Amino acid sequence: MKTILVPVGSSKNAQAHLQYAVDFAKAFGAKIYVVQIYNVYTKAGTMIKIDHILEAESKSFLEHHVASIDTKGVQVFTKTFKGKLVDTLEKVCAALDVDLIILEPRTNSIKDEVYLGKTSGKIIKQTQIPALIVPEGYVYKPIVKILIAAKSAIMKKEQALNPLLAIKKQFKAIVNILLVKTPYHVEEDFKLNAILKDTVTNIKFAESPTTFQAVLEHYKSEYPDLLCVVRRKRGFFKKLWEKDTILKKDFHSTKLPVLVLSGLK
Repeated sequence: MKTILVPVGSSKNAQAHLQYAVDFAKAFGAKIYVVQIYNVYTKAGTMIKIDHILEAESKSFLEHHVASIDTKGVQVFTKTFKGKLVDTLEKVCAALDVDLIILEPRTNSIKDEVYLGKTSGKIIKQTQIPALIVPEGYVYKPIVKILIAAKSAIMKKEQALNPLLAIKKQFKAIVNILLVKTPYHVEEDFKLNAILKDTVTNIKFAESPTTFQAVLEHYKSEYPDLLCVVRRKRGFFKKLWEKDTILKKDFHSTKLPVLVLSGLK
């Protein structure tokens, strides 16, 4: 875990979020890129482009934002980019060799009942970049216990586990897995490969219509410091990803960081 990217919005939680990201990065000796992405606009009724103004304002905002927190010796770089959010993020992450995005649930100041705002939801839903969603106001602490929730342990992209393995190694964390038998279950789904077998301490089984519902029923009994889920077309957030915005009433893990891995198969 060497490079972490932190998108910055206008939420009231932005300062606390960046401080968490710095504290997290320090544990790994990682560097941070603090970024804002803006689109290209033309002033109505004229041919005057204002993207250069937006770039300057964004750069100034990021520099003041970083100056407002304690960087604790962590290398923090500010970058602004123009373009569409998802496409630009994917290109930036590839160019900077980003290992993890640390996301606020809501990058803009929106209604309190919302868990994931439209921007964060779009990043989680439409990209394959590993992401750590950190609850608002959450203060950094070492990760002692991790719960993985999945309906299938089949892996074709073993590198997708890298963020989880890095966190486990750094904090010497205990990793437990909740395997959920859904209506789409096949026998091979519960066969752990060698990497997962070496990573996991305990295996728990559950039967539920969705992985999401199984987690709601079991994660509190586990008391994890981190919930780890997998981004799949029919995965954990299937019900929630019908829209980019996710309400707190539909997802109750608002006090727990959530690590979202890219698709494993």
